[in-house]
Amino acid sequence: MIFFNSHKKTFTLFVAFLLIFLITVCSSSRKQVTIGAKPMTEQFILAEMLALLIEKNTDLEVKIVKGIAGGTGNIQPAMVKGEIDLYPEYTGTAWCYVLKRDPLADSDQLFKELQAEYKKQFNFRWLGLYGFNNTYALAMKESLATEHNLTTYSDLARQSSQFVFGAEYDFYERKDGFDGLVAVYGFNFSRVVDLDIGLKYQAIESGKVDVINAFTTDGLLTAYNMKVLQDDKNFFPSYYCGTVIRQETLDKYPQLEAALVKLNNQISESEMSYMNYQVESEKKNEREVAENFLKNKKLL
Repeated sequence: MIFFNSHKKTFTLFVAFLLIFLITVCSSSRKQVTIGAKPMTEQFILAEMLALLIEKNTDLEVKIVKGIAGGTGNIQPAMVKGEIDLYPEYTGTAWCYVLKRDPLADSDQLFKELQAEYKKQFNFRWLGLYGFNNTYALAMKESLATEHNLTTYSDLARQSSQFVFGAEYDFYERKDGFDGLVAVYGFNFSRVVDLDIGLKYQAIESGKVDVINAFTTDGLLTAYNMKVLQDDKNFFPSYYCGTVIRQETLDKYPQLEAALVKLNNQISESEMSYMNYQVESEKKNEREVAENFLKNKKLL
């Protein structure tokens, strides 16, 4: 009886160790990449596009982490730590916010230097650009702009003490952001508010703020009857969007590059704006919108 119990315990331990071994092996052999996305519709759509291309053209599993608060400010450290493998980023953001460089008007030269510095400082790769330029703009309700006869940033500057300005945290930290705008145009808003990037239009609608920093591909500009003011001193640089990926991830899964570059030069400003509108105003699912676009481009 004692002999039987001893064998039973030994067998139980063997099974337990075997299960642990199998779980460990399966976990370690699982081939998965993680895509990060800032808390904005456009990023959700682009992340879904990247995921669809990876799933279609490789045997890798994909995890998308959407709505990362703080945007680049939190995604960049997560990339450095290896918690995120790739994400859509904008050249102007990378240049001014990450590298802390002064705005550069020559977008081709900027991208060339950006690629070199990202490789040197972080061992990250830029795998080309999608085609659209989603630069910053200042926007306000059309009715309010008409009431105060505002067309340009200079017009706004002269009356800025009457308005409340709102933007996401990143915008107040970057060289091509709020402080730079104030230095060039002399804005003196009555109050400045820190907003979540995804809640700026709701803040405008509720009257919490009067002026926001918007993006030229925002689908909600039309939906909320917004007027985009003219950057009459050409302050904002270009913000072309492309994929940033860890070189370690590419080394581990070299098949990713061929899949991801399929999106290069495929999306125009109007196409991106319309996709944003479909999700934000027509309430379509971002994966559905991304998939339809890729199918129309014959990329799926």
